[in-house]
Parts: sequence; structure tokens; C-alpha cells
Amino acid sequence: MYDQKEWLEKIEQVIAAGPYTDRWESLAKHPAPEWFRDAKLGIFIHWGIYSVPAFANEWYSRNMYQQGTPEFEHHVKTWGPQKEFGYKDFIPLFRAEKFDPEKWISLFREAGAKYVVPVAEHHDGFQMYRSELSRWNAAEMGPKRDVLGELSAEAKKQGLVNGASTHRIEHWWFMGGGRHFESDITDQEKRGDFYWPAVAEQPENHDDLFSEPVPSEEFLNDWMIRTVELIDRYEPKELYFDWWIQIAAAKPYLRKIAAYYYNRAAQWGRDVMIAYKHDAFAFGTAVVDIERGQFDSVQPFPWQTDTAIAKNSWCYTEGNDFKKPWSILCDLVDVVAKNGTMLLNVGPKADGTISEEDTRVLKEIGAWMKMNGEAIYGSRPWRYAQEGPTRQEKGQFTDGKDKIYTSEDFRFTEKDGKIYAACMRYPEDGKILIRSLGRKEHTADSPFYGIIDDVDVLGFGEKPVWKQTGEGLEIQTREVRSESPVFFRITCR
Repeated sequence: MYDQKEWLEKIEQVIAAGPYTDRWESLAKHPAPEWFRDAKLGIFIHWGIYSVPAFANEWYSRNMYQQGTPEFEHHVKTWGPQKEFGYKDFIPLFRAEKFDPEKWISLFREAGAKYVVPVAEHHDGFQMYRSELSRWNAAEMGPKRDVLGELSAEAKKQGLVNGASTHRIEHWWFMGGGRHFESDITDQEKRGDFYWPAVAEQPENHDDLFSEPVPSEEFLNDWMIRTVELIDRYEPKELYFDWWIQIAAAKPYLRKIAAYYYNRAAQWGRDVMIAYKHDAFAFGTAVVDIERGQFDSVQPFPWQTDTAIAKNSWCYTEGNDFKKPWSILCDLVDVVAKNGTMLLNVGPKADGTISEEDTRVLKEIGAWMKMNGEAIYGSRPWRYAQEGPTRQEKGQFTDGKDKIYTSEDFRFTEKDGKIYAACMRYPEDGKILIRSLGRKEHTADSPFYGIIDDVDVLGFGEKPVWKQTGEGLEIQTREVRSESPVFFRITCR
């Protein structure tokens, strides 16, 4: 078992060296990096022990110990009683024999992604990287490979930005259900054990900022130290936190983690960022993330949505409900128009292969990005983000249903002095009317008062016929056909 005191002293030394302190007013001076603002699309990866049972979702490790759940019943029926076959017994079955980081990163690059954020440690407590802090990691057990290290190195090799995601803090209570009946959880009592602490007394409400029982100082230090080890070993340019870090007990540790990370990045000369949810960080000290959701209007700050190709799960399961490529692309365009970036999740199988369905979606997204990338990468919001009757629902967990747009729905970006307008559902007759770009008398609320010099359609060889009238920018195409959004490049005089 490692010495916490030595690690804590190291953390304090790095914070003391500056330039950032562990105060919000100091951390607020750290800007969101330009690489993130330009990237627009990243890949999230949920892969771990939970990929072996491939049942329900990535919360299998919790729910298999929750009596009365489908996961509990499935586990007993398929694998046997939890006392005889617990979650840890999946580790030898997680062999990842076909894991090929070069192939993965090549696919993500083909999809048009600019950064990659693997889950380094999920709620289950199994580290997908080599660690000095616990032997329960993928380098020593299961695949016996430093998964995060290999993916990070390959990402850098192929020109993608490397990140890392930690969900460790939820481990405090995540598998505590196993203490209420005869299971293997009761064999794990000390720090360094896989299931520790798995508290028997569960928080009544996991969204309560002052939920009890409060994590112990030993556990919170362990969580902070694990995060610091990730930072130093892999130098991620995005450090992503899942929820529950917003609780009051975590706040002092979050400030220390951020100060340590930002100071290390200053030493390395790297532009880094932290992504967070639920106002866990003071606004302006890190990047806001919305899980499976979006904003309904353009934001003055850069932000991120994390969503998944599968509607029902973050990890691979048998029977995943996969989204259509055009639906993901509509979300991407809407997010980018509102100053956001999409982190799109893939859930590989336990053997290390990426499913045919995930692969097909990624390749179709990549083909679209090759046609329309100039309107996405490096773009910024235009004066208006959207036009038309269809509005995105605001908030998290709104991606369960495909958004059905009309030919009157448009989203806008701008770059290099040009306006880009995306028709979200292209009409069969090729007739387009963008009202926001009409020639109107100048008033205080005029949406546009410029002179349009030329209009092009991205990704198609056809030159559109167009004219700017008082009603709007009228465009006619004959050969353009697409299920996904179609971008027009508008050049002004």
C-alpha cells in the first residue's frame, strides 16, 4: 500500500510553485485552449471489465449487487451467485486479445475526430493504465497492457490530442449493495483492495450536494492522488470528470487537482483543459460539459457535450440501440453553431474490436466531415446560431430521440470572413430560402445588412443558382441529395 503522505507533500509543492494557486480566483485565469475550440469533434471511449458481461450498460458492476435488478438476476442465472463469481472474476475474461490501438486511432481519425478521451478509470475502480497505487489495473491483470498509455502514444503519433477521463469518485458507494447479502464484496475491506470502500450506507440522494455518508479523508486523498498520477504519467490535454465531484466534500480536492494540473501544464508548455458537470467547478475555471444534451441557444463560452453512438449504453452491450449518422451530425452542427464541441462515445467489445455498427457510423461521419469540415473545424458562432421552427431541447439526457428538422431549419458558423449556413434537412426540390440572409432595410434588429458576393455548396460539384432578395437568400440546386445537413459557403463583398 502506497504512502499517502509522500504524494500529498508532492501535490503541495507543485501548487506552491505556481503560477496557479488552489483558489477559484486564481484558477479562473486559466483559459480554454484554442485547440479545443478548433477541434469540434472528439472520441470518448468506454471500455473495461463491464465489456465482458456486455449486459444492460456500464453500470453492471453496481447493479449486479443490487438485489431485484435485471442485472442481479442475469448475473446469478448466467455466472452464478455473487459470492462464488463476483465482479472481480470477470478480470481474467477481459483479455482484449484483438486490441489494436493503431487501428482504433486510425478509425477515429478517419471519422474526423481531433482528440481522444479514453475512460482511464470507471466507477468500478479498475484502472485501464499502469499504476503504482493499485495492482488492480489493466497492465497487471486482464489484458496485461497499459491501455491508456498505448492509446495516448498512438493518438500523438497520428496527430490527435490525448485526453483521459476519471470516474473514480463514485467508487465510494458504487458497489456497496454487495454488503447487504452474501457476496465477494465483504472480502474487500482495506485501501488497495479492488472493491474498497463500497460503503454499505448509501447516500439517500446522489444529487444532494451535502449527501451523507460523506467520503472519508482517506478516500478523497486516494481519489486526488490517483488523478495526479494520471496527470503526471500521461500528460492529458483534456482531463474529464464524471459527476458526483460536485458534492461539497470534494470541493477542496478539486481546487488542488486543478491547480496541480494547470501548474504541471505550464511546466510542460501544454495547453490543457478540465471538463466538468453540474457546476462542480466555479464558472470560468474549467469547461462546462453537458451529458447527452445541449444548449438551446448560442453560448458566449466554449463548452462540450458528451454523447454516445448508442442510445442505451456507453459501453458495448449485446443489443445496443445505435443512432443514425445523420442524427449525430445534426446534433454536431447544432452544437458547433452554439460554440460547443462534441465528444462522441464508442464502446468497444471485450476482445478489443469495435463493432460493425460503431465502425459504420464513424466512417459515415468521417465522409461527411471531409465534405463539410471547413464549416466545422476552427469555426466560431455567427451573429445568429439558428433559424427555423425546430429548437433543441435544453439540458442533459435529451439525446434519446432523433431530432426531426425541416428544410426551413438552418444553423450558422463563421470562419475567415465567410458565413456557413447548414440546411438541416435538405428538400427534394433543392429550393432553399435562408431568411436571415435577406437584403433588408437596415434597422437596429436587422439580422444581416451585408452584400453577398457568392454562394457555394460544400461537398458537391454543383454550382448553385442564387439571389438575395428582401425575403431572404434564395438558392436552387438540382443534384444535391443528402440525409445529413448540407452546408453553403456565403462569401460577402
